[in-house]
Amino acid sequence: MAFNWFRKDKKAHLTLLAPISGKCFPLEDVPDKVFSQKILGDGVAIQPVPGEGQILSPVDGKIILVAETGHAVGIQAANGREFLIHYGLDTVELNGRGFTALVESGAQVSAGDPLLSVDLAVMAEAGINPITMFLIVNDGPEIPTFHYGALVKKGEDPVISMEAK
Repeated sequence: MAFNWFRKDKKAHLTLLAPISGKCFPLEDVPDKVFSQKILGDGVAIQPVPGEGQILSPVDGKIILVAETGHAVGIQAANGREFLIHYGLDTVELNGRGFTALVESGAQVSAGDPLLSVDLAVMAEAGINPITMFLIVNDGPEIPTFHYGALVKKGEDPVISMEAK
């Protein structure tokens, strides 16, 4: 279970799983200033493995945003922390073409539930860079640890851990 708030040495802990399989790296290395300068929030970027076109929920929570264009989804965990998963660079320009939302705003999800489906042929035709950003979008008392450098498997491997101060 990815949403693991538990008591361990009197500190709460939350583990967030990879929403997509690929290579996990720092946001600073994303070739887009909105993400590399962390304007929308801190987090990780994942360069998907070839053929990867499904986004899974990284945590148990509630869907608080499904972009009209289908390229991004927001989730609120039980502790109130909010996360955004954004597929690709410049995908908003596709106006929804190539994306299928598999959830609606207000839905309860569990870690590993499918959130978005991506038509990889449409992305290739449009020349979309599929880097996927996974961001923490609101402040809280937890200290995040980002797990960079690894090839991560969606729904299984942690990419962000958060521990209460």
